[in-house]
Amino acid sequence: MALATQVPTRRRRMTQSRWAPWLYLSPAIILLVVWIYWPLVDALRLSFYQWNMLPNSPQIYVGWNNYTRIFALPKFWQSLRNTGIYIFGLLPLAVLIPLAIAIYTHDLPERSRNIYRAIIFVPMIIAPVVAAAVWRWLLDPGYGLVNQMLQGIGFKPVKFLSDPNTAIWTVILITGWKLIGFSTLILSAANANINPSLVEAARMDGASKWEIIRDIRLPLLSSTALFLVVMTILLGAQWSFTYINVLTGGGPLGSTSNIYYLLWDFGFSTMSVGWGSAAAVILFLGFGAVAFVLFRLIDRYTFHDN
Repeated sequence: MALATQVPTRRRRMTQSRWAPWLYLSPAIILLVVWIYWPLVDALRLSFYQWNMLPNSPQIYVGWNNYTRIFALPKFWQSLRNTGIYIFGLLPLAVLIPLAIAIYTHDLPERSRNIYRAIIFVPMIIAPVVAAAVWRWLLDPGYGLVNQMLQGIGFKPVKFLSDPNTAIWTVILITGWKLIGFSTLILSAANANINPSLVEAARMDGASKWEIIRDIRLPLLSSTALFLVVMTILLGAQWSFTYINVLTGGGPLGSTSNIYYLLWDFGFSTMSVGWGSAAAVILFLGFGAVAFVLFRLIDRYTFHDN
């Protein structure tokens, strides 16, 4: 009798232990499904319809028409080209300059090092909209402080935000100015985790400071640096959205628009949900393929100190 009661109890415990992890994970899984996967599936569905987001407006099935129209739109290819410019323009500001700062401030006295890093990190904690508003005032061609300084040393005023040739580079510099602090913090933490005995052994063998950086620090920082490269490639154009929206509105003549701003313009400015969803699907597939290649490269070319 006792054995007969123990078997169901044991099975019940095994069943509870099997389902317990899923019960703990269920809140996170529900949030992922509701806020990420379901909107993605719904965006894929809406990309085949024409709809203006009004509840009483019908959703008209148009098939692949939204995709063909987007690919035939010159604005799309201009935004795609600008997205590439944003990415390659941000790479030095988000990776190379922070890498140099993290390495060359590492050997400073602790107090000086913390002061330098705090000054560099300050732009990161400023709200993007506030930073954009301040930069719009600083770069004003008539009374902006930057142009006043340029006129003081004999240069003509520069139309930073209204000249198609300079506007995109201005937005890139402002976005990079915000990102330098974050990248420096990440690289400084990775640099501080390098085993000091490796550096001391190299110094005892007569290695110069540059040789230590080239043969020890840079290889051991490669995984962190490549991670920042991946983040910049995948999200760099997205990080600039606030500054485009506040400073230029995608202009002049579409010179500062990128694929993220175009997606927002389709979905919320012109209320073309089908176009916006189709652009989102194209963006997801394109950057998904890029992310797959980049993560494979990280696994192949990064160096770890085991």
